Parts: sequence; structure tokens; C-alpha cells
Amino acid sequence: MLIYLDSVIVIYLLDNTGSFNTRATHRLAALVAAGDRVAVSDLTRLECRVKPIKDGNPAKLADFDAFFTRPDVQTVPISTAVFDRATLIRATHNFKLADSLHLAAAVDGGCDRFLTNDTRLSRFLDIPVEVLP
Repeated sequence: MLIYLDSVIVIYLLDNTGSFNTRATHRLAALVAAGDRVAVSDLTRLECRVKPIKDGNPAKLADFDAFFTRPDVQTVPISTAVFDRATLIRATHNFKLADSLHLAAAVDGGCDRFLTNDTRLSRFLDIPVEVLP
């Protein structure tokens, strides 16, 4: 299966502290053990890179950049069709713009599941939404 990672999951994964890091690390390890692959978009990359740049933290920025260039991380495109789908998602569900774009990218990118920590996104039924356990 191809699992789209919401930005916060990647942030938790690379945070290296706290219970969210532990939960994200265990969930990603289980995905890999099951033979699943992960997907992100350039929006995920953008959202993850903002804080390290703002904080002037080149080491953390390098961690994120290394994650996004891993051969086992697939990047799904954000095309005009994704923006059109995101428009419908935002209008129908009243989700935030970024959430709507992530969901649309996951659906159009052929992902089988969307992994997040945001329980509100479970209302979206076009793709199974898994909330980080």
C-alpha cells in the first residue's frame, strides 16, 4: 500500500522527542515491515522546512531534506487537477487549505491511505484516513 504522510507525521518522526515521535516512529516502522511505501507532496516538504529555516537550524533542515530525498519516499505531484479537487474538498468539508491540498494530492496520487493526527480529517471519505494511534 501507498500511505500519504500528513506534514505533522513527518515532523513528529524527525522531532526525536516526546510521545508523538515514539508513536510516529513505531507506526512508520510497522508500515515498512508490512511492505508499505510512503508518499508526500511538495506541500509536505514546504510545511516541514519552514520552522528550521525560521529558527536558523541548518542541522534540522538537513534532516528534513534527507528524508524527502530518500529513495523509499515517493513525492506525488500537486497539479491543476489536485487544486481543483482541493477546492471541492475545502468547499464541501470546510477543511483548511493545506489539509484540502494534502487530501487531494493523496487521492490523485493513488495513495491507499492518509496518515495524520488530525481527527477532523476522518470525515473525508474519498480515502481511508488513519489517525496516528
